[in-house]
Amino acid sequence: MSAAPHGILLVDKAPDRTSHDVVARVRWLLGTKKVGHAGTLDPMATGLLVLGIGQGTRLLTYLVGQDKTYHATIRLGRATTTDDREGEELGAPVDATPLGDAEISARLDALRGDIEQVPSAVSAIKIDGRRAYARARAGEQVELAARPVRISRFELTARRDVDGFVDLDVEIDCSSGTYVRALARDLGAALGVGGHLTALRRTAVGPFAVAGGVHVPARGEGDDVDLPLHGLGEIAGRVMPVLPVDEDEAADLGTGRRIRSGAAPVPVAGGAQPSGDQAAPVAALDPEGRLVAVLAGEGEHWAPRLVVPVDARC
Repeated sequence: MSAAPHGILLVDKAPDRTSHDVVARVRWLLGTKKVGHAGTLDPMATGLLVLGIGQGTRLLTYLVGQDKTYHATIRLGRATTTDDREGEELGAPVDATPLGDAEISARLDALRGDIEQVPSAVSAIKIDGRRAYARARAGEQVELAARPVRISRFELTARRDVDGFVDLDVEIDCSSGTYVRALARDLGAALGVGGHLTALRRTAVGPFAVAGGVHVPARGEGDDVDLPLHGLGEIAGRVMPVLPVDEDEAADLGTGRRIRSGAAPVPVAGGAQPSGDQAAPVAALDPEGRLVAVLAGEGEHWAPRLVVPVDARC
């Protein structure tokens, strides 16, 4: 009987597949029920899904809040019920081609930085225990409160005028929790012509790029596929500072005991920098680079907040 798999899988999701479908398929292909994700993508969207396998599911807590990067196409001249191409039209189309580049640029600028964003009515946010999209699709009027998000980059890379519409290709760097569909909606509203999303691709989650993602075949496309898992030590070292520990310290942490904070955490190549915040998570790696525990400072000690069993360390 093969050992249960543990690690992080980077997936390049194909269009017209739900994130749940991908998770279910990975469970089948890897022969394990323990698979989770660090943030879904809509069926129409493509790009990077970060999946945790086995003990990797416990590390997702530290990945889900990472910033995201997207390539998107926004169509100006029409609003929809879902803020994307899959929704029904809201009102008659508007000729958006008279819009000047300077006017569009000014409205893009207003949506950069720290803003308050009202999520799309078909988001997965729960209202009294039910998802907003379920309520909206049942015909209920859905009103969601605005929430703070950060748009670090909202850059126009191309414009095309097509049959009275204006299609904008944009690159977006944003905080976790941002709805790109809502950006399309708000840009169109600000310009007075309506807008919706026609294409979306997530190209990065924190330090992880879609170029490192693998295709997960759908049912019927074949089961003979290599799904390379990234070790927990490798992944943790990319999103938090690293504290190297010796075998004795690893043994103590493995039983939930604290260790003295004689050494300071250090960044690895391409990894996170120490923040100086004692409560910030730190990855304890053994001499082989395997994740032993995630730590937080407690005075003169490091205390484990997450402990990886010996047989799952990688």
